[in-house]
Amino acid sequence: MPDFWEHPKEAQIQMKKIKDLQAWIEGYKEVEDAVDELELAFDYVKEGELEESELDAMYASAIEKIEKLELRNMLRREEDKLGVVLKINSGAGGTEAQDWASMLMRMYLRWCEEHGYKTSISNILDGDEAGIKSCTINVEGDFAYGYLKSENGVHRLVRVSPYNAQGKRMTSFASVFVTPLVDDTIEVKIDQGLLSWDTFRSGGAGGQNVNKVESGVRLRYQFTDPYTGEKEEILIENTETRDQPKNKENALRHLRSILYEKELQHRMQEQAKIEAGKMKIEWGSQIRSYVFDDRRVKDHRTGHQTSDVGGVMDGDIDAFIKAYLMEFAGTEQQD
Repeated sequence: MPDFWEHPKEAQIQMKKIKDLQAWIEGYKEVEDAVDELELAFDYVKEGELEESELDAMYASAIEKIEKLELRNMLRREEDKLGVVLKINSGAGGTEAQDWASMLMRMYLRWCEEHGYKTSISNILDGDEAGIKSCTINVEGDFAYGYLKSENGVHRLVRVSPYNAQGKRMTSFASVFVTPLVDDTIEVKIDQGLLSWDTFRSGGAGGQNVNKVESGVRLRYQFTDPYTGEKEEILIENTETRDQPKNKENALRHLRSILYEKELQHRMQEQAKIEAGKMKIEWGSQIRSYVFDDRRVKDHRTGHQTSDVGGVMDGDIDAFIKAYLMEFAGTEQQD
């Protein structure tokens, strides 16, 4: 088609489809090559030309490639391919809970860095003494939502608090909200008549760090649920850059993501009614406990647990994500 690039939006949609197909072809070829090499290696071991330890390593590598492709096969919903808006809110408990929220923020940033995802913090509210009260992280990259949707819910920390003078064991909570980061290929209707804007100065903790220009933006959207008729005000703040138009653009993108997520929640709730015997969709439920002094992190939905608390807090949560997808991805409705 000679006029292919004359229609950028349609071209972008087609290029994403091509990229997705190429990833499947390359993944299959990688697995096929690994299996072929394993068969050859087995013959070499029988002939004494290859050590069994080398064969074991090749077998482990082939299994890893197959499982990686199987995991990708579970992420077939439209939204799974998208990026993520990940919001963390500290629960009740003052400084201890705010410190816990900042630890979760670090955990997810480390996971994203390890997997090559681009991240930006679109809004952050510092804690009173330490940690954070809340933060919003944009994560860009293929299948970020598909993997991180497993993190949606309440995360519970149990530890001897460094902020408690008596050295007591304390329990803290933080909630994680995961929303697909919509792109230009996703149609989301925004009624401009229901939008209003405020601006404010954004910057650091005070003094010379305070931005003298009102570059921070606050978006308010009067949303009415089309299915229930319930009304709510959606409030989004963005202080990501010193450029007010750019912050407005980012806030609008976040709004589109929230509206898209609301439609997804409706679909999932409808599916949950149909499949009452299967997994319940409970967006606010406690999903995971991190018990530091017992050296245990346990996911309450899958039963998966590990004693490597330090590794988990450094972003090694792949096993939890995999366990969730293996158990629950098949129960999701394919539209």
